[in-house]
Amino acid sequence: MSKTTLYDKLTPFMKRHQLLHKRAKVLVGVSGGADSLLLLHYLVSLQKLWDVQVRVISIDHGLRGEDSAEDVQYVEQVCEQLGVPFIGKQVDVNRRKEIHKEGTQVAARILRYQVFEEVMEETGSDFLALAHHGDDQIETVLMRLVRQSNPAALTGIPVKRKFANGHIIRPLLCLSKNEIYQYCRELEIVPREDPSNQSMDYTRNFFRLHVLPLLKQQDRHVHLHVQEMTERLTEDEEFLQAQSKAMWHEVVTCKKDTVFFNIDAFRSYPIALQRRAFHLILNYLYQEVPTDLSTQHEKAFFALLEQEKSNVTLDFPKSLKVTKNYQELRIHFLSQVKKEWKVHQFIKVPGVMLLPNGATLETTYTSGAIHEDNQTLHIPIECESLFPLSMRVRMPGDRIKVRGLNGRKKVKDIFIDEKVPVFLRDSWPLIFGADGTLLWIVGLKKAEIEQEGSVGKYISLTYTDSNE
Repeated sequence: MSKTTLYDKLTPFMKRHQLLHKRAKVLVGVSGGADSLLLLHYLVSLQKLWDVQVRVISIDHGLRGEDSAEDVQYVEQVCEQLGVPFIGKQVDVNRRKEIHKEGTQVAARILRYQVFEEVMEETGSDFLALAHHGDDQIETVLMRLVRQSNPAALTGIPVKRKFANGHIIRPLLCLSKNEIYQYCRELEIVPREDPSNQSMDYTRNFFRLHVLPLLKQQDRHVHLHVQEMTERLTEDEEFLQAQSKAMWHEVVTCKKDTVFFNIDAFRSYPIALQRRAFHLILNYLYQEVPTDLSTQHEKAFFALLEQEKSNVTLDFPKSLKVTKNYQELRIHFLSQVKKEWKVHQFIKVPGVMLLPNGATLETTYTSGAIHEDNQTLHIPIECESLFPLSMRVRMPGDRIKVRGLNGRKKVKDIFIDEKVPVFLRDSWPLIFGADGTLLWIVGLKKAEIEQEGSVGKYISLTYTDSNE
């Protein structure tokens, strides 16, 4: 192999994926290992040809004492020899592990990418070049295949993705680790090896040391096949995501911390889009999707769509509720009814009252001919035993003597008969007279109000729901 061969191998890959453009500012993450040093030398060789500016960032994770500090110093020396600007940073992985209860690899990655983002913005870099290679890609796909059931996870490490004020690029994904070592020998690049790469404490190294060699025995170009597969899967996934977003706009309605849709309309789409729409909903509602949200929650969600019962509720992490009410499915966070709404709140006349469900109740004095509908109630002024009026939400055992019917009926049964969604029932406003008589399940049912003779003067109550 020769330097020309390296150029011929990487440059077509770079051009095919549009990983670089002329006059770009490129920040290169360099650890001192063979892969990152080879990437640095390759990008430096492009500086004049592509008129790009290369600068290096090297991070001491503080995990191997003097050895990791010496890695950063070594990278700085290489940069001096190549005439490339160098930036050295240090992070405290162990401190983050202790605070956030994270594993070493997770904590290191989070801190590393935080530094990358900060330095990219400070330097105005267009690209962050990282040295993930073809073997890394195989290991990542295998790890996800073993641990996950989501096909989208098999898209692996992206060749290019948006990051900070630019993009992350990975030009070496078309090379195997053996090829990288061979190029380093031919170009007389002397890397520093991280002994943790051989440690069996990390899951990735199990695949690296035990599984990968077996695959390469079957085909030494397996990394190219896996890379091509991930690229095709990425293209397929991008198309399906675009289709699922179109489905979202057609079917799903969002209001604050609530999402709802018609079940039949949702299920009219292919299951591949339904699954992705489900995850779009979760991403919309959660600021950060909880780690304890599993495939079992997804299975329960789709089983609920098949459920024949009218009112069923699922509990998801962080008080997220998935509620089926007849043909509507609603995903929302549990809203606790304030304690004050559970005791009688006196209603001022005239006045406007904010109700527990977010609607308003306006009270006025009126006289003459009246017209009532579901949103209004008129109480004759001579019914003195009913004043002052009050409002509260339902409590166990509440009953109403429904106008036009004999006997009393439970509020609970009226909610069921009227097909009121379960999530609305606890905040539904009820209007009471001073003697404890339930006069109005607002918007649904009114009580029989006994009166000796009307003088034509009333207290008028008007209900206005801003959500309608």
